Amino acid sequence: TIVGLCLWVCTYVAKGQNASEVTYDGTSLIINGQRKLLISGSIHYPRSTPQMWPGLIDKAKEGGLDCIQTYVFWNMHEPQQGKFNFEGRFDLVAFVKLIHSKGLYVSLRIGPYIESEWNYGGFPYWLHDIPDIIFRTDNEPFKRYMQRFTTMIVDMMKAEGLFASQGGPIIITQINTCNGMYCGDTFIGPNSNKKPRMWTEAWTG
Repeated sequence: TIVGLCLWVCTYVAKGQNASEVTYDGTSLIINGQRKLLISGSIHYPRSTPQMWPGLIDKAKEGGLDCIQTYVFWNMHEPQQGKFNFEGRFDLVAFVKLIHSKGLYVSLRIGPYIESEWNYGGFPYWLHDIPDIIFRTDNEPFKRYMQRFTTMIVDMMKAEGLFASQGGPIIITQINTCNGMYCGDTFIGPNSNKKPRMWTEAWTG
């Protein structure tokens, strides 16, 4: 679940200066002992230029948001297998640091699959040529490449001190392989009554 991964991150990342403690129960997220109802909005960094980011974040804050959500776009960061691009409008670290400088939280949706009218669900095209791979299933090749990329992103954020437990803005992360239109067909609810029971993306389910 979303918060389940978040707590894994917050628990195992070494605490830094100005660290925040992020926990949860069946009612809400709890940040530094206080319940928080976050008003979050999406700004996807590759859809704009770094020069545009400050204005977009300022407008979001002026509009009442206290958290910025973004996907991580695998096909943009690894267009060729093993060759990575985190420069210019793909500079995820700079984007997260800028949000932090504006006093907002970050909800980081690492993927690997993304739902945002983005080509191929954010998968790099070369992934299709991996022998025996079946996307978005309990498939060993898919899980192996997915884990490699998602671990790299987590390690990158840790190295820059960007998780809340390190004093950074990332309070929640998500591994997203679900299609929100159909989650309600298969998801019967959280596996603990201490976990939140609703999310708005799949409310129709």
